[in-house]
Amino acid sequence: MKRVLYFLGHLNDRDVEWMLQNGNKLMLETGDRLINKGQAIDSLYIVLSGQLAVCANNNFNECIAKLESGEVVGEMSFLESTPPSVSVIVTAPSVIYQISREKINLRLLTNSEFRANFYYALALFLSNRLRKTTDQLGFGNPDDEDLVDANVLDGVAQAGSRFVKLLHRFSEV
Repeated sequence: MKRVLYFLGHLNDRDVEWMLQNGNKLMLETGDRLINKGQAIDSLYIVLSGQLAVCANNNFNECIAKLESGEVVGEMSFLESTPPSVSVIVTAPSVIYQISREKINLRLLTNSEFRANFYYALALFLSNRLRKTTDQLGFGNPDDEDLVDANVLDGVAQAGSRFVKLLHRFSEV
């Protein structure tokens, strides 16, 4: 399941529309760096298309994960306000949705419903990522991969159409 569905599934339509109006599209080529280890980032990203590698350093040595359409990137640095502990390098031409920390923080300060939904969505997203990582390391139950709680499932159905809307909005530009 696309990880972005955990995120978009817990925002309401107004918030998704706000994100569409306040974000922008990045077009990156193979070899470009979206995130450099140790360098602060000022945005949250969603991969719309393409492929990126998560690497333990600033080159292609020690790549630890592959990211494709539907992945959220930069969420840990957004939550912790600390520089990233990995680099994210483009491995195939990619289109990325970007929304600045400044705009998100302003929305969080002025809209308590968005704040609650945003942080809950990030918590679900990170929980799923941790569960998947645990499974990949051989400590989880492989039958539970992408197992979705009934409370999460309600939002995920709407999230698919929201992600398609995001794709259409930023493929037009």
